[in-house]
Amino acid sequence: QVQLVESGGGLVQAGDSLRLSCVASGRIFDFSIMGWFRQAPGKERVFVAAIKWNGANPYYGDSVMGRFTISRDMTKNTVSLQMNNLNPEDTAVYYCGVTVRAGSTRFSDYRYWGQGTQVTVSS
Repeated sequence: QVQLVESGGGLVQAGDSLRLSCVASGRIFDFSIMGWFRQAPGKERVFVAAIKWNGANPYYGDSVMGRFTISRDMTKNTVSLQMNNLNPEDTAVYYCGVTVRAGSTRFSDYRYWGQGTQVTVSS
């Protein structure tokens, strides 16, 4: 059983930065992938970024490439998402999840999810 808790969301202006955290508890295998997804009102949950639990091989969705950075704190059971140069299109609830399917960008592949944290970006 895995539990995930996201934090760090808030209300910011366009161009600002936020850093989200996902704290994990329970059994996570070394080969697992930790991913961030986001879901805006009335829209589907879409891929943002992911990284291996060992901190290797980060990968990103096209819309956040060059602006967001995912990382694993190897001293803690935590994965962070540094979000720079935010724009209103980034407004969504951000979720972290765990999958064993390497390279996955599909939310249906992720077995466990947190409750999400709200990010709102004003113009």
